[in-house]
Amino acid sequence: MSESFPRLHARTRRFTLGVPRGFTIAPDGSHIVFLRTKGGSDPVTCLWEFDVASGQERLIADPRVIAAGEDGEDLPPEERARRERSREQAGGIVGYSTDTAVTTAAFTLSGNLYVIDLKTRSARRLQTPGQVIDPRVSPDGVYVGYVSGGAFHIHDLEDEVDHVLARPESPEVTYGLAEFIAAEELNRMRGYWWSPSGDAVLVARVDESPVAKWHIADPANPSRSASEQRYPAAGTANAKVELFVLTVDGSRTPVPFDDEYLVTASWDTHGLTIVTMPRDQKTMRLLDVDPATGTSTVVREDTDPAWIDVVPGVPGRLSDGTLVWAASSEGGHRLIIGDRPVTPATLQVREILDIDGDAVLFRASGEPTEIALWAYKDGRITLVSPAESGVYSGHTAGGTLIVTGQTLGSEGSVTRVSHHGTARGHIASHAERPGLDLRVSLVRAGKRDLSTAVLFPSGHVPGSAKLPVLMDPYGGPHAQRVLAASGAYLTSQWFADQGFAVVVADGRGTPGRGPEFERAVLHDLATPPLEDQIDALHGAAAQFPDDLDLSRVGIRGWSFGGFLAALAVLRRPDVFHAAIAGAPVTDWRLYDTCYTERYLGHPDAGHYDSSSLFADAEKLDRPLLLIHGLADDNVVAAHTLRLSSALLAAGRPHNVLPLSGVTHMTPQEVVAENLLLLQVDFLKKALS
Repeated sequence: MSESFPRLHARTRRFTLGVPRGFTIAPDGSHIVFLRTKGGSDPVTCLWEFDVASGQERLIADPRVIAAGEDGEDLPPEERARRERSREQAGGIVGYSTDTAVTTAAFTLSGNLYVIDLKTRSARRLQTPGQVIDPRVSPDGVYVGYVSGGAFHIHDLEDEVDHVLARPESPEVTYGLAEFIAAEELNRMRGYWWSPSGDAVLVARVDESPVAKWHIADPANPSRSASEQRYPAAGTANAKVELFVLTVDGSRTPVPFDDEYLVTASWDTHGLTIVTMPRDQKTMRLLDVDPATGTSTVVREDTDPAWIDVVPGVPGRLSDGTLVWAASSEGGHRLIIGDRPVTPATLQVREILDIDGDAVLFRASGEPTEIALWAYKDGRITLVSPAESGVYSGHTAGGTLIVTGQTLGSEGSVTRVSHHGTARGHIASHAERPGLDLRVSLVRAGKRDLSTAVLFPSGHVPGSAKLPVLMDPYGGPHAQRVLAASGAYLTSQWFADQGFAVVVADGRGTPGRGPEFERAVLHDLATPPLEDQIDALHGAAAQFPDDLDLSRVGIRGWSFGGFLAALAVLRRPDVFHAAIAGAPVTDWRLYDTCYTERYLGHPDAGHYDSSSLFADAEKLDRPLLLIHGLADDNVVAAHTLRLSSALLAAGRPHNVLPLSGVTHMTPQEVVAENLLLLQVDFLKKALS
């Protein structure tokens, strides 16, 4: 008997195991280092190398061999938190760094620091005073920097001597780590940057003492103490972030900046730059820094009456030092070279991936459901990814180009390698096949022509029967569900195969259609997203009138999608007849500063109550299932528990499923499998 989809989905970590990732190309383009597990259900990530000339790959480091005899992963708390922020679901070597020449790599296993010679594949464990987080090899390969116990260290790889460049002054202080807000909301997972010569490091000092203490308890194990967490809820204090240039010989130079948020930093042969934003996030400043004195000069300042978007991959420089930037201009997210937009406003730039000399590789969308790979060089932009609609990414260096992609018509992703335009083969994916017959139609629905996917059971004959409808959105900022990629619909197709017509829609606030579409949720995270789910539902029903039964409509979602699901049955029970709300935000005052204040402003501004759920509790007259991991440190369980209390006080029956020991990711195999089965059972009973 073949394995069920829920079990396979859980065991393969949503079919991510076995997929190559984390690519680093040597400067001369001769070889590529990357991460991948050995199989589609193997959770242990190994380090591999692909030889561009021969098209052959070889295993560089296998944790089962290097750390043989160690009993499982013993991760320091900071590393567990980092993996939760990055949504990392695998184990083994989940991250690494190399020198500029890509001859030496460093990584951790169970908090132990390892360095490996990529030519000889000889690995050695370095002696450190404690468990290690985020090791990074200096560009010249002489040192490896790391954080241990909140202190920033460098280890001399030649004489094997460890040096502490900065020690925390109190338990609330760390050097070299990203604070919660940076990792969760600003896409910054690091807290230090080597100079290109390897003789100095820009290091962030984070003081969390101003941040309120929250406590994450484990009610299923009352003998355990609650986990203490510093959580910057909307309207409260953030961590204090400072910057220092530390030299390997021990000198220390402060780099002061005035803004609340350190967005990112970059230190290359053209100099040291930092990017900052004030608390209201309506201005972004790019500053050049003199490492010797710590003084800075503003070289670019962008403003927006709503908010400034953080685009990954900038700042950068062309070979002559010309600035590479991204900003909103004339209705589009655009690539900026120097001070000039070089992409049309109709092409929404998503991310800058690499700069190779005078060529810039970036991702962008013309059609919202597609993300293509583009290159800028000598004043022109060129499509790099295949013409077939899909979702693509890539990397480039030394004339070597990696293109990864997934389409609606193919199972899984494909990774192609070329060198100066000549194909050099593929880097294999070992991901499991889902075994589903994908029946998805991408349409534009409703008065706003919303990107919408409609899925039917694999055996459904059009017009043969009206099916109960399941709306399956995320629906909020910075995440997109409707894409021209098969992997986006695996769970939705499985729900469809249980007898539902599944509708997935991206409404206002979601990316891909430009700044105006995204900024429609300013000061209101409830009304536009809910209106658009209804609009898409009715638009889909108009296109499939004989297949969708609008008298039986359910909605499910997780995180923002969970908020949207609960909102739907509370405010529009005439449209939605049952809801499953997983890890929902129910009161935006309980969510973090950076995300919430970006859209709703400070709590004193008065926009929070209309976007929260408590005032609607007495309106519930439809079946509602609330699901929440009790160990969730992002959307804490208090969201669900407080909504449940409000519903109980209003005399409104509902269901609550608490998940003991589960975080926001629900990585546990048995939990992830049974969650799908329980949701189907709930929906079938509620919509019968």
